[in-house]
Amino acid sequence: MTPSQMASLTNQSVRTPMHALITGGAGFIGSHLAEALLARDHRVTIVDDLSTGLFENIQHLTDHPRFRFAIDTITNDMVMDRLTSECDVVFHLAAAVGVELIIDSPVHTIETNILGTHAVLRAAHRYKKKVLIASTSEIYGKNNHVPFSEDDDRLLGPTTKARWSYSTSKAVDEFLGLAYRKEKKLPVVIFRLFNTVGPRQRGRYGMVVPRFVQQALAGEPLTVYGDGRQSRCFCDVDDVVRAILGLAAAPQAIGQVFNIGSTEEISILDLAKEVLRLTTSGRRQTAEDDRITFIPYDEAYEAGFEDMRRRVPDTTKIQALLAWEPEIRLEETIRRIIDFYTAEREGA
Repeated sequence: MTPSQMASLTNQSVRTPMHALITGGAGFIGSHLAEALLARDHRVTIVDDLSTGLFENIQHLTDHPRFRFAIDTITNDMVMDRLTSECDVVFHLAAAVGVELIIDSPVHTIETNILGTHAVLRAAHRYKKKVLIASTSEIYGKNNHVPFSEDDDRLLGPTTKARWSYSTSKAVDEFLGLAYRKEKKLPVVIFRLFNTVGPRQRGRYGMVVPRFVQQALAGEPLTVYGDGRQSRCFCDVDDVVRAILGLAAAPQAIGQVFNIGSTEEISILDLAKEVLRLTTSGRRQTAEDDRITFIPYDEAYEAGFEDMRRRVPDTTKIQALLAWEPEIRLEETIRRIIDFYTAEREGA
């Protein structure tokens, strides 16, 4: 590939019709990204082994003339070679996700994240395709210096705690991506997600907002792990997708790492109360103490489980590059999730 061709590749805008490959495209975020790309007149191919993704997430797209899918693992070199050769950019979202899955299946977590990312980068390098790699706020570990900026130090627990295998595996993904950029000049962008939420996200594997919503709609107590004073920042998936597409269009983003998330902080206990408020509006309410149950971490996950008290992103970097910031408030996102699960329950 000539220098001029490489320049054309790395300066490609998501406003120019292109063919995008999304690994993990049947997942929560991947399916929303696919919708957004199709809405912008792009072609989309997804590959997903459906180990955590769901075919229902993309079923409504299967008749679209610019959409196609492959149900397979990203470690299948023949499949990845063909799909990568035909696309213009790779959005690598395939990963083992969720605290419960990480605790229950540590081998799967490590192998999926590290071997999968290596397979994607190898294929992308063969055809010199831009790759955007999804990473995580788990990268920062137990660092209590908030908000977290992209160059902050990482502080992790011991290797005897499976909880930290996910953070480590995603760090290796980042190291691999940046190494391919430095050594092989592959156009790579890394983005770290902070608690993305929205319709189609499932309560499986410890995803807290959909779990709360499903429990509230079923009239069950909301299970809060720990004391509930731990806080998080939740960002609507539509805002996240907008940021990802912005990074794909920005040549200045290549070789860099970006936080994507909201800076609107809320405790998990207050989150539970907000879900209850929004799901019981106009209905008879029982005492709050009867609607929230506290479960110790050791019981919810494993003995000696360690968690972060606060997880807040510093989004100065992506704001400076793209003038991006979240536009959808948490209350609106929760209402959208409630509507999604209400419709699903009525259609069951």
